[in-house]
Amino acid sequence: MRHDIRESVARRRQRPLVVEVRDELERMILLGEIAAGERLNEALLAEQLGVSRGPVREAARSLEREGLVEAVANEGVYVRRLSLQDGLELYDLRAMIAGYLCAALAQRADAAVKADLKAFLTRMDEAIAQEDEADYFELNLAFHDCIAASAQAPRARALYVALGKEVRLLRLKVLSGAGALRQSNIEHGRIVAAIVAGDAAAAQAAGAAHHANGKERLLHRLRQEGGACHAPAGHAEPTPTSGRPVDTETDLGRIT
Repeated sequence: MRHDIRESVARRRQRPLVVEVRDELERMILLGEIAAGERLNEALLAEQLGVSRGPVREAARSLEREGLVEAVANEGVYVRRLSLQDGLELYDLRAMIAGYLCAALAQRADAAVKADLKAFLTRMDEAIAQEDEADYFELNLAFHDCIAASAQAPRARALYVALGKEVRLLRLKVLSGAGALRQSNIEHGRIVAAIVAGDAAAAQAAGAAHHANGKERLLHRLRQEGGACHAPAGHAEPTPTSGRPVDTETDLGRIT
């Protein structure tokens, strides 16, 4: 792994070193290579990345501002653990911003963007038919990224992306199973139909509802499993009162 990480950083050295290290640490956190609640070992990470400890320290400060890690006095920097309350708040915020982005796009989408969104629907239907959840997940992310990028609302896009990264810290496989995937893409279809029609109000409602439904899928999953999301760093993990524990290492937070 060490050789691969060093190559990943070295290939992009045209950008400032701290930015490269930050991006690599973010990737490791979002993929679960550094687990929630785990302390960032500056010396080890510096050695893995082939850099000094300074850029690692600066990168950690940047990730703290983005909500992915938190500093604990006299202890170090830890990957954040999200409580259930944190997760639900993030879903609500993302729903509001997603609705705004969908409405903005409905007012300015050109033929090329509309065609791209329709193509995403087709490809996600194909992934469902092939029972390829991994492909659906990647297409789902790309679909929402396409909306955010095309809406020409850079501040809203930045907030949406940042909140999405925080949600992935939950590491719960919410969007799973053929039924959930089909329902998710039906909701995507409503978003696309409103954008294609140029109906900003309908697009806003569809975008917000889709993310609100993602929150409901999360709650349903927790009720099924009888568990809860991670406790904040420095606190004990909650013990499920019934059923089996939630498997918090299953996925990247398949959120909508």
